[in-house]
Amino acid sequence: MPARKSLEELQCSVANTAELVGDQWTVLILRDAFLGIKRFDDFQRDLGIARNVLADRLARLVQAGILDTRPYQDRPPRHEYLLTEKGKDLLDVLVAFRRWGDKWNAPDDRFIRPLRHLECGEIMEGVMCCNHCGQPLDHRNVRVEPSLAPVSR
Repeated sequence: MPARKSLEELQCSVANTAELVGDQWTVLILRDAFLGIKRFDDFQRDLGIARNVLADRLARLVQAGILDTRPYQDRPPRHEYLLTEKGKDLLDVLVAFRRWGDKWNAPDDRFIRPLRHLECGEIMEGVMCCNHCGQPLDHRNVRVEPSLAPVSR
């Protein structure tokens, strides 16, 4: 099988993030980590993922600094996988996936998991807001500006 093309040459933060966390198993491992799953066997049982694929994705997430390991057993050696601060910053990405999926791709309402805002205790939608004025953002009021630096190809 040919090697997967690297997206680094695109010089784009979206491409770089997709390179790191853009495959289906990585996204689901991150979802499970946010749900509190920490151990290899628990990830494997919840996802039904092949052990070698899981080991590869966990190693990539650890190498990228998104997950960290902590030993919980000596014989045989076993580790828990914990979200780092860098990993925790992916929450808004997963919330955006969840929000879109709940609207456009949920099999039915039984599978929608509500998000609760711990500060006020209310169920929330997880909308993006402008960091200057606080207005909710969507495709009607956001434009991606061209890069300030020239992109060489």
